[in-house]
Amino acid sequence: MSKFLWKGLLVSPAVLAASLVVSSTALAAEQPVEIAPVAQANQLELAGAAIEQAQPETAAVTAEPTSLATNLTVETIDKENLAATVTPVTQQTKAPENPVAADTSETQPAVAAADLSAQQPVAEEIPAVAPANTSATPPATPTNLSAEKPAAQPEEISQSTPPGTQPQAQSNLLEQINQYSAEDSEDAAGQVTSVSQLSDVRPTDWAFQALQSLVERYGCIAGYPDGTFRGNRAMTRYEFAAGLNACLDKVTELIRGGTGNLATKEDLASIQRLQEEFAAELATLRGRVDALEARTSELEANQFSTTTKLNGEVIFAVTGIAAGDDAEGREADRTTAFGSRVRLNFDTSFSGKDLLRTRLQVLNLGSFSTNNTKTAEGELRFNAGPFGEASNTVGLDALLYQFPLGKNTTVILEANAGAADDFTNTVNPYFDGDGGSGALSNFGTRNPIYYLTGGSGIALRHQFGEKLELSLGYLAGNAANPTRGNGLFNGSYGGLAQLTFKPSDSFAIGLTYVNSYNFVTGTGSNASNFPARLGSFGIDSDSNLPVSSNSYGAQASLKLGRRIALGGWAGYTNQRILSNLATPTGSVQRGDQKIWNWAATLAFPDLLKEGNVAGILVGMEPRVTSSTNRSLPEDKDTSLHIEGFYQFKLSDNISVTPGVIWLTAPDHNNDNSDLVIGVIRTTFTF
Repeated sequence: MSKFLWKGLLVSPAVLAASLVVSSTALAAEQPVEIAPVAQANQLELAGAAIEQAQPETAAVTAEPTSLATNLTVETIDKENLAATVTPVTQQTKAPENPVAADTSETQPAVAAADLSAQQPVAEEIPAVAPANTSATPPATPTNLSAEKPAAQPEEISQSTPPGTQPQAQSNLLEQINQYSAEDSEDAAGQVTSVSQLSDVRPTDWAFQALQSLVERYGCIAGYPDGTFRGNRAMTRYEFAAGLNACLDKVTELIRGGTGNLATKEDLASIQRLQEEFAAELATLRGRVDALEARTSELEANQFSTTTKLNGEVIFAVTGIAAGDDAEGREADRTTAFGSRVRLNFDTSFSGKDLLRTRLQVLNLGSFSTNNTKTAEGELRFNAGPFGEASNTVGLDALLYQFPLGKNTTVILEANAGAADDFTNTVNPYFDGDGGSGALSNFGTRNPIYYLTGGSGIALRHQFGEKLELSLGYLAGNAANPTRGNGLFNGSYGGLAQLTFKPSDSFAIGLTYVNSYNFVTGTGSNASNFPARLGSFGIDSDSNLPVSSNSYGAQASLKLGRRIALGGWAGYTNQRILSNLATPTGSVQRGDQKIWNWAATLAFPDLLKEGNVAGILVGMEPRVTSSTNRSLPEDKDTSLHIEGFYQFKLSDNISVTPGVIWLTAPDHNNDNSDLVIGVIRTTFTF
């Protein structure tokens, strides 16, 4: 076998390589391998080429190679360079007849190890090719071929792998990697914002094609955060600089990515001219951004809380009675008063959808009903309240937590001083500002039946689509008092249910039901607030006279155009005295009272200036129209409540509201002369 191999060496180096591989098993048993590193590497390269050519006709027996001593692995070699390198060898010998080694220029040879261990079979280091009918005889120990190998043969074979082959192969590999990277970048750059996402841009607009090119080709003009482009609005040079900078960043990104969809030379020249022209604006904009980032960092470092925001409302009010009698027929005191109401709201959110509100409040404006008018009619919304005394004591007012329950339901937990407007729509826009804006009086703020519930409890709002809402609430007046006759269920309470139908933004109607125990409205005549006003009827008693009531209300609001809105409500209460009360100065028997109230409103939003509101209200505060027995008081006359105001907006945070409240026949008694109350309210919000 060895003699046959050496004869093959005289025919062709290619035949020699094929023979070496085919007979590797037999040669391994004769002598160890001591081939010079360069010659052996070159021979093994040709052997690898012969192996790949012989795959269609022979069965390959391979093993995983170990690390190479020369540390070279070239997977991609240019075919033409390899063919040119092998040419000197093939010209000296005849073309081989063996098809296994016919053309080594079409293969990608691998460099094998230069130093093979004498203890391991050759098959573990070099892929070997055996004939189709090879036997299962295991390989023998490698033999020493260096003694019989001609001296000139390694030099001729080594010419097939010149030193320049490795750098050229690495260059080809880098070109392939760059090509794949360019394809990925091109796909990424194609994913730009579509011009159809801009809600105010239409294909008929004269600049549609230009905008489409910027959006879909470069992806650098995306409009404002609300999805609008605002193409008809004039822009500042700062805005242009910001848009230009975005385009420059996008073009730079595209160039860096090596995509084919790049800007043309004309585009780049135009951008360069624009960049030079607006260099000052770009520098100024960069400075402003840096300043904003510095301020933001400072605010974050010194912020009050990461979850809580503080907002407040301060009311300064000058008020007094211009003329008229009180409920007892005497001339009302005409003293002018100056007072205030301060509210600080700490609004906390833990998830972005919930709200924990903690309100601190200070009142120092006394009520007219206690000191002047002797009736709840005409009482102001922002003072100490009906028959209340003011002080400069800071107190905890509203304390509530609301959170979503599903997609359409909101739950409100009222821990202190809850009110109906916390969880329901009072359907009185432009008038219900809870004293800080809108109407000046308690009656003008909302339908009085809403005041028949308040305190602590639970409520929810559920949306049936966009047009119908259900509001439910239960509030107890003394929920925190654990004594007998108080608490969450044994003391005063009010339960409210309302359906609000809003078919459009300009029209809304609400249907309300309230069941209450030991609550009064704090508006209207003394008779309608009878359990709380026993002294005004000559009954001297500290005993609590229990009453229950069922109230029904309907409220509506209709906006006619942009600058006029109509509204109003009607309310009915059936109040029942639940026990008899006898005192040395009088007695009260069980019985029922029917109490009515109504109002009509007319508002003029944005009158003379955007943000201003003028309002006129005419109505009848709660009046007892009938009673089941003589011991229960009944209002014999009808008093009208007429109120007008004009809320003038000085700035986004300051508004001034002068207004007048006119009561005909105060306390629903024609014997009393008309009462006129003047108010100038200034509201600060922050």
